[in-house]
Amino acid sequence: MVAINCDMGEAYSIYRCGDDEAIMPYITIANVACGFHAADPVVMRRTVALAKQHSVKVGAHPSFPDRDGFGRRELKMGRDELTASVIYQVGALTAFLREQGMPLNHIKPHGALYGLASRDAEVAGAIADAADVFGVPLMGMANTQHEHVWGSRDAGFIAEYYTDLDYRSDGSLIITREHDAYDPVVAAERSVRAVTENVATSVDGQDIPMRADCICIHSDTPGAEDLAKAVHEALKPYLA
Repeated sequence: MVAINCDMGEAYSIYRCGDDEAIMPYITIANVACGFHAADPVVMRRTVALAKQHSVKVGAHPSFPDRDGFGRRELKMGRDELTASVIYQVGALTAFLREQGMPLNHIKPHGALYGLASRDAEVAGAIADAADVFGVPLMGMANTQHEHVWGSRDAGFIAEYYTDLDYRSDGSLIITREHDAYDPVVAAERSVRAVTENVATSVDGQDIPMRADCICIHSDTPGAEDLAKAVHEALKPYLA
């Protein structure tokens, strides 16, 4: 069985980023921004309430403190500083979940923090230290430091496949500053293949190993709502 997750709640003040209301009916898990790359208290509270309305589970989506760069620039932070930063962000989201009577489902780092943790065991360990405070699984990529460091945790590890990002032939993810549009039909076909065959297609056309406990869609990808709908329809027989 598989889940569909989406990085969302990334509006700020009067600025909008993605159509969360249109996407929410087609996902099962929401990764909600925690204020350091996007979102503010009002947006966080509203996104949690919207997820509850659609019976969608909620995880925290913490990042480097990089609002201007949307969390997609790497920052140099010590292990203790990084752990404290993640605890701070997740704690804020947890308060809004408590208001709605909802549990924290997981933690998934955002952007550059996610990418760096996939390569750097020290960074992955700092995030694990924070997650241990909340006793929830961490979400990331199989066959990387995510799985190596987080896979042995008692709280568990959730492996994900991206429908709207590309992979290199070595299995690493290409994290872009701005997301391109993706063909919903092709994305849906590749999502099913990741779930049923445990493979993905790299940018140079090779099949690469892929473990997919869940499928990820970004709310700021152009046409994300159509992408979410197509993936949801294709994965209906496999949804948890």
